[in-house]
Amino acid sequence: MSAATRSRTPDRLCADAVPLAREVAEEAAFPHPVGPHLGAEGEGEGGRVVTHFFESADPAYRGWRWGVTVVRAARARHVTVDEVTLFPGDDALLAPEWLPWSERLRPGDLGPGDLLPVEEGDPRLEPGFAVVEEAAESEAESGEAGVPADASPEATAVAAAGVRPSDNRRAETAALADELGLGRTHVLSRLGLAEAAERWDENYGAGTPMAQGAPASCLSCGFLVPLAGSLRQGFGVCANEYAPADGRVVSLGFGCGAHSEAATLMPKPAPRPGPVIDHVGADPL
Repeated sequence: MSAATRSRTPDRLCADAVPLAREVAEEAAFPHPVGPHLGAEGEGEGGRVVTHFFESADPAYRGWRWGVTVVRAARARHVTVDEVTLFPGDDALLAPEWLPWSERLRPGDLGPGDLLPVEEGDPRLEPGFAVVEEAAESEAESGEAGVPADASPEATAVAAAGVRPSDNRRAETAALADELGLGRTHVLSRLGLAEAAERWDENYGAGTPMAQGAPASCLSCGFLVPLAGSLRQGFGVCANEYAPADGRVVSLGFGCGAHSEAATLMPKPAPRPGPVIDHVGADPL
């Protein structure tokens, strides 16, 4: 902020109220001192609203300025204080631009007791029973929930109880899914699978320096625990406690020196040639 005032001429009494403005600034800045007066700016009609600026001597607020606004009512003889504020200067140290937590979150930030709710409509997930729900809705629309005339007594009794055959099939499907470990409300979508595969391959993939110097890939290693589902074709979990990727998901193209067959895969060194005896020349004594 330049020490010069604006082109609008401030009120004389307000412009001369530097001691009053300094007293208020020192009270607000206590216990830190206040620096020199940097100038004043007149505002409002007639310039009877003037803001005095003082340099902040607080070491934690270098480049900031105290602004004390004084006013004088029309035909009044006394100047009063309107407000006092700490303003950042051109070279002031400011906090970074605020970002929502979803953009600030990084892998490893989640600690014990922390909760990370999944946003509604997360593209990485999709309903786990979408196919079952769609089948039930199609049956309801086509009117297949009724009981045929030649239905068995058991089916007639179920219909009389208000239970449709489609409800039975859905219940049986849900029970079977729970038994197989598939009873989840949401599962990974194609996008979620692709992002996970890309992330795992970047950390433990065939293009890493460790894999480039390995005698063989994890595909032929006995310490590899294959995954289930579609990711089984490209990834597994390392179960070698001496490997750098122990307990982590690795690409089948990854590899390290702790391969289970490293001893047989390493090429044997070539035999050293025998000593060469010079029969022509003379050995120096």
